Amino acid sequence: MKRIYNFNSGPAVLPVEVLEEASRGVLELGKSGVSVLEIGHRGKDYEAIHTEARERLLRLMELSAEEYEVFFLGGGASMQFAMVPMNFLPANGTAEFLHTGEWSTKAMAEARRFGGVRMAGASEATRFDRLPSEWKFTRGASYAHITTNNTIEGTQWKAIPEVPAGVPFFADASSDILGVKRDYSKFDLIYAGAQKNLGPAGATVVVLRKSMLARVPSTIPSIWSFATHAKAGALYNTPPVFAVYVLGLNLKWLESVGGVSAIVEKNERKAALVYEALDEFPGVYDPTVKVKEDRSTMNITFRLLDANREADFLGGSRALGMDGLQGHRSVGGFRASLYNAFPEEGAQVLADYLRRFAGR
Repeated sequence: MKRIYNFNSGPAVLPVEVLEEASRGVLELGKSGVSVLEIGHRGKDYEAIHTEARERLLRLMELSAEEYEVFFLGGGASMQFAMVPMNFLPANGTAEFLHTGEWSTKAMAEARRFGGVRMAGASEATRFDRLPSEWKFTRGASYAHITTNNTIEGTQWKAIPEVPAGVPFFADASSDILGVKRDYSKFDLIYAGAQKNLGPAGATVVVLRKSMLARVPSTIPSIWSFATHAKAGALYNTPPVFAVYVLGLNLKWLESVGGVSAIVEKNERKAALVYEALDEFPGVYDPTVKVKEDRSTMNITFRLLDANREADFLGGSRALGMDGLQGHRSVGGFRASLYNAFPEEGAQVLADYLRRFAGR
């Protein structure tokens, strides 16, 4: 089987071991006589998958099942941009955001449909080429919200800001969940599209502190209510069965390679290889994040100072088995996404290519 170096930002690369086991499950799940694509979501086969994935996720996040609920929903982070304020932002309340790019823009736009929105800090003035250097959350806010990693802009919070006591703290952690060492107990709600670090597209993980359920109004439609999903054991309606199955296999793989601490060390090595190559040639490459401490280990964004060479750069990378290096359509340039399953040798191949291309 030929494997390219897949730098796509999502759906992202998965471990070969996970793909192999998933392919067997597509033919037959264990000795059940049916494909995982055919099993009933109320049956014992899926119940085991569902329960194990929830337990494994909390274990890797170092959170207690006594304190937190786990939901596997559809709609991606985009649905959570609306579902979160629908549940936790009353019309007379205010949600406060650290505004760091495209995804916080969209989250704020949805929140405004339900209540007030305030920017506690922003880096918009410098076109999001760094994280905010100053911010201030307000006591009494309905909740505070952060995007932990910005896939388009290439910034990442290494140290999480503090919020005032009593203010619920929410995070869109779609693109670096379990890829960076973090104290998830600081958050009351974490949501993440699975298609970056957790699994395939189709499942969205929501991890919610159980005490937050008392704040959910009874007036919103049942399917949009976190209280509904909690009462049903996260099985109110048919979940994305196959996506949860692969997500569970991926979490199992993560534990087998040493867990979050081990993968973080690997992620930091991968990112260092690429950033070092970019920084060696300031006359050729322009890393888009101007404060090195704010650089993402998940999504490395850069430009060529000579834009006329972009097609040549991409063509040369593809000839070496690399794909997905194009930047987001809204900003252009280039982006190398180095999620958990991306191999270290691929980062070395890119670093070597960056040096050779700069020398032409």
